[in-house]
Amino acid sequence: MIHWTAVAVMWLREMKRFLRARSRIVGALAMPLFFLAFMGLGFNRMAVPGLAGGAAGGAAAGTHTLSYLRFLVPGIIGMSMLFTSTFAGLSVLWDREFGFLKEIMVAPVSRVSLVLGRIAGGTTTTLIQGLLLLSVSIALGFRPRSWAGLVPAVLFMFFIAVTFIGLGLVFASNMKDMQGFSIIMNFIMFPLLFLSGALYPMKNLPVWLRPLSYADPLTYGIDGMRATLLGVSMFSAALNLAVLAGFSLIMVVLGAYFFEHSESV
Repeated sequence: MIHWTAVAVMWLREMKRFLRARSRIVGALAMPLFFLAFMGLGFNRMAVPGLAGGAAGGAAAGTHTLSYLRFLVPGIIGMSMLFTSTFAGLSVLWDREFGFLKEIMVAPVSRVSLVLGRIAGGTTTTLIQGLLLLSVSIALGFRPRSWAGLVPAVLFMFFIAVTFIGLGLVFASNMKDMQGFSIIMNFIMFPLLFLSGALYPMKNLPVWLRPLSYADPLTYGIDGMRATLLGVSMFSAALNLAVLAGFSLIMVVLGAYFFEHSESV
């Protein structure tokens, strides 16, 4: 049984922590902005192999020019959300360290409600950061194919956040060392990032490596954002959305399962 009051309380707690830690917002946006400023603007006039259209004047799908900056923006947003979402699981370890997890575990509410509240709060804060990054990208010169594409792009951002918050909860629920969690998450996140095609077209990867990219949830989130914002993608937007929604459901179920069976101390 889901206790919606507990979900709302956990969501509100995450939001208060987010709004009170302004340095957290700045830190989460700093690295993606560096990527956009130095890679996006630096390579914007270069023809990238495998990039539809390219910066040399070619037309993507025969209708429009696709610069590297436009190609990079969905990837950088996906990268930012990957890091922010996955490290949301660190809050579980902080709560265990300072005793808060033990207090909420004995509360007369289901643990599933606590998980949903954490996921809701983490998803909201991650979406805010993703939207801020998108706004800055527009200020830097990024323009979507159609402004109406922003709505489905936000939907893809939502499922990216849910998927990787669930992944972070899976690992955090089975660990007690915060430093070990950070090391393992970095070991997992960077392959997920580089296999997703966030920084370069996936067709540039060796054929034998592409199956690993197809098993990466971030691949479908970034490809879906490119489909809705740019009109250029490897898969259709509907397929990307269906696969990513499936991944998010699996991660939520796994996150709830492992959190329910985790120790509070």
